Amino acid sequence: MRSVRVLVCSILLLCSFGVGTAAADPPPGIPLPPPGSPGFLPELQQWIDQVLPSPIQPSGDTVDPEAELAALRAAVLPADVGDPMFDHWPADLAGRSQGEILAARDVLATAAPLTLVPLRSATLLKFRTDDSQGRPSFATATLLVPAADWTGPGDRPVLVNNLPIDALGRECTPGYTLAHGLGLKSSSTEFIPPTTQLAALRGYAVLVPDHEGPLMAYAEPYVAGHAVLDAIRATRAHDPAAFGASRFAMTGYSGGAIATHGAAKLLGSYAPELAEVVVGAALGGVPADFEILSRSMNANLASGIFMAATFAIGRERPEILAAMNNLARWVATSVMKDQCVSVFAIPGVLHLPIDIGANIPDPLRSDLAARIYEITRMAGLRSATPLYIYNGEQEFWIPAAGARKLYDEQCSLGANAVYRSVFGEHIVGAVTGYPEAMLWLDDRLQGIAAHSEC
Repeated sequence: MRSVRVLVCSILLLCSFGVGTAAADPPPGIPLPPPGSPGFLPELQQWIDQVLPSPIQPSGDTVDPEAELAALRAAVLPADVGDPMFDHWPADLAGRSQGEILAARDVLATAAPLTLVPLRSATLLKFRTDDSQGRPSFATATLLVPAADWTGPGDRPVLVNNLPIDALGRECTPGYTLAHGLGLKSSSTEFIPPTTQLAALRGYAVLVPDHEGPLMAYAEPYVAGHAVLDAIRATRAHDPAAFGASRFAMTGYSGGAIATHGAAKLLGSYAPELAEVVVGAALGGVPADFEILSRSMNANLASGIFMAATFAIGRERPEILAAMNNLARWVATSVMKDQCVSVFAIPGVLHLPIDIGANIPDPLRSDLAARIYEITRMAGLRSATPLYIYNGEQEFWIPAAGARKLYDEQCSLGANAVYRSVFGEHIVGAVTGYPEAMLWLDDRLQGIAAHSEC
């Protein structure tokens, strides 16, 4: 096993030489074209599979591709964290309805110190949802209710805070942090910006979904959209006297915008009874078009994040896993499969292209990639709730072109939408776009109708 790890590290080092601006020659004796030449990456893909054995070794003399792919998919799934709320798959999921509560846990003791605002209750909900293929699954979400009474009209409104869960392991989720306390895998984005705290101070309840589902399908919009909408269903069922007639509004930035995008577009078809309940959705730094990201986040400092998202979508869509070579398989079945963004972003310093982990030529312009781009774009689905879309104009990882394209699409479909171009790249844009987005959401939760600028 140690020799395989050394070989993997050597291959990664060789690949880093091959994609830089000052490429070095490959080690003697390796039959590869010069690094940087047009034939280097395809030949490197073949060489990797020749010298590196697969971590998935089929039994017997006959290789069954379907069985091998099934074994690979099982091996890349996130490890259990020792808490049945996040790990256990109920046996009767198929007989439960979407949003039906499977379990509930009081987490006030651990959540209240992290929220800072006095809380009346903090409840971790586990509920039935659907995966990307419409198969029975489950998800979790934490419902935080401030201690102060709601003095406004109607039932207490709820802000659905779709945090950017840029992660592959279950310990990296906000639900795990709120249930178990701060840990090494807790993310600063759970607290900055202080959306949960500001909403609670305003008197709103806050719902924080773990929108990647039990497979931690980071960046998969159907999984995330289903989980968010079923979290709203579960909240209404958990306390119908308090939230049966509440207004809900959604917000999300970056990875959280993927979930908000998915939920807004699936609202009319997956949860039509919530169309009048969800009064608006604000999304910024929007990764709405992965084809654009394939050009902006590959072979540069963002490569680690882009590769992790591609792999995580493969947990739900195994055809992606089938296109991975043995190097990618070793990485995907290693401890990396349970890491958060602070770890899996590090390989970006090597500026590696995704080609080195594929077994097909030009993977980002392949037929497989075109299908994944089309699926994750969710093209042609109209949001059933008003949208507030914003993006940094100087953004280079997640270019504003994707957000503008989403706005134009939604206007053409007849949606109620607003677009704001804000100053800054991804981090600065999150700050400059935040105040107006929060004011827009506050108006929606107060019952003020949204004005479309389409």
